[in-house]
Amino acid sequence: MEALQAVFTDINQVIPILVHWLHLLSAVIWIGGLAFIVMAVTPGLRTAVPKEYVHAISETFYLQYKKVVGVVFVVALFTGGVNLHYVSKAMLLLTGEGVSHNAKYLTIFFIKLSLVLGVLTIFLYTVIFKNEPTGEETAEEKEEMAEEPIPFQRGTLWMGVFIILCAAAMKHLHS
Repeated sequence: MEALQAVFTDINQVIPILVHWLHLLSAVIWIGGLAFIVMAVTPGLRTAVPKEYVHAISETFYLQYKKVVGVVFVVALFTGGVNLHYVSKAMLLLTGEGVSHNAKYLTIFFIKLSLVLGVLTIFLYTVIFKNEPTGEETAEEKEEMAEEPIPFQRGTLWMGVFIILCAAAMKHLHS
């Protein structure tokens, strides 16, 4: 009990714990929401409603998701930077060298950062360039819109899965 009390009374431990928790919570909300859209909403709509309505209904879900994800991305990027600072401090205490001297950690960090930037680019693309049907689409384009009503949703989900893999690897490289 004393050890637990010591953790919660030492501000140097509480802040990194809370920042890491916010970072993980942001990732869970982002990837969980995307996974729900990709694995449940889109396939469910394809079987439950006529094809011409799949895009419109999916877009309704995605509009709500985009509002949340915009905030989540900002929180994740900020807390990720703060986490990097605390990880570097911890490495410095454990090994005498910070993150900048750990090639494996930096390699995985830059892979993760590249994937995050890819996801962010896709997110901004879907925000800036709305995928509204004009009514002049060919049958093939309508089929594509019913198959993947939110552009790049599966690719983004896979990128998210690999971001989480990178995060797991990074966690084990600094402890």
